[in-house]
Amino acid sequence: MRKAFVQSSSHHCDPASLLNYSDFGGGEKMAENLKGCSVPCKLSWDQLQTRCRQEKVSCKLLGVSKNNINDYEVEYLCDYKKTKISRTCMPQVNAGRTHTLGSLAKLLRSKKEVEFYLVKWKDYPESANTWEPRRNLKCFKLLRQFRQDMEAELRRRRKRLGGKRLDPGVASYLAQRAKQRQRLQRWEAELNATSSHKGRIFVRNDADLDGPPRDFTYGNNYRAGDGVSLTEVAAGCECSDCLGAPVGGCCAGAALHRFAYNERGQVRLRAGLPIYECNSRCRCGPDCPNRVVQRGIQYDLCIFKTPDGRGWGVRTMEHIRKNCFVMEYVGEIITTEEAERRGHIYDRQGATYLFDLDYVEDVYTVDAAHYGNISHFVNHSCNPNLQVYNVFIDNLDERLPRIAFFSTRPIRAGEELTFDYKMQIDPVDAESTKMDSNFSLAGLTGSPKKRIRVECKCGVESCRKYLF
Repeated sequence: MRKAFVQSSSHHCDPASLLNYSDFGGGEKMAENLKGCSVPCKLSWDQLQTRCRQEKVSCKLLGVSKNNINDYEVEYLCDYKKTKISRTCMPQVNAGRTHTLGSLAKLLRSKKEVEFYLVKWKDYPESANTWEPRRNLKCFKLLRQFRQDMEAELRRRRKRLGGKRLDPGVASYLAQRAKQRQRLQRWEAELNATSSHKGRIFVRNDADLDGPPRDFTYGNNYRAGDGVSLTEVAAGCECSDCLGAPVGGCCAGAALHRFAYNERGQVRLRAGLPIYECNSRCRCGPDCPNRVVQRGIQYDLCIFKTPDGRGWGVRTMEHIRKNCFVMEYVGEIITTEEAERRGHIYDRQGATYLFDLDYVEDVYTVDAAHYGNISHFVNHSCNPNLQVYNVFIDNLDERLPRIAFFSTRPIRAGEELTFDYKMQIDPVDAESTKMDSNFSLAGLTGSPKKRIRVECKCGVESCRKYLF
């Protein structure tokens, strides 16, 4: 916890005296002149700096001095106007003391128009918003973003920035856009704070004013539902070099299957064949070439709002080579009976996030509707760039494989990631017939003809026109 501070009679922060405020309106004096003692403070470091500026208190520890005591932090910009220089606006124009008396007089005579921005100050209510001249604002990133948003909205409305004031509708939209961007940035920070993998997650929405999705909890690991038990493996391999000199075929050989990866970490198995990675009981270390899926996402990915009405989607920010691991399909593992119950509910909503785990038998299902990772946002395509593989690591129960997405071809940076909700796997391969190829019908009973047909919006030439 940060330590509290006190305002002395000389208007300087005295570290030897402590004052604890119970709220932003101030509070009772909890401790004074306690010498070496200290008390916890309920305010953050930024809030303490704001408090200093509000009370006109300088504090060396907080970095607030008489030179920057009036430097408040801009939270966002919400309106714009142009106005001619007049005597009434001189105090604002020279708030930063960048003009001499001579230059101010020259500006006044020139009747030059000055740009002003309506500023929402951090930790202050909107009622405290003020118009500030462009010259006094040092928030260059916010200024650039505001101009981009303003110009884009004016183009959308087929208007020009010719007037001295923005239309109230445009100003309202820009304020909403700024607030939305803040919500998305906070959500982005939360997603990355919960992740331990190399790849970062970005969030963008240039399509509408929607914020983060509601009723969804982000997580990176499977969650076992009622009636589901995940049992860890009891044995591991004894290899010192799992790729070059595997003992007994390594973990895959012990399960009578082939080693899954090449030296570059690319899968070399046919879709439908299972992947057996090294586990927590194996002799090899974390850099073993047979530990790919368990390392998590390695590429920077972006959750974005699609402009064509397909909701949220996911695109890669980096080039991805063919046959490389991209992400897992993570969610809550539930029984087939529970999946059937939830499936009827999701069916009425026109969407489903149920994925049957029927590699050997149809007993369990992954539900990513309200809990999951970034795969929750991956859209369908009739010509996808991701392929599903069953993966076994610490749990060798063939009824509970982990679902991993691998790239089917090279994927360009900026390209959307997709998989086929009605995956078709080569039926010639005996193993491939054990993996469910009907993602969209997971948890649903009866004939598909009884269902409401959902139109496919993937837009590829080979589109089947309907998801299911």
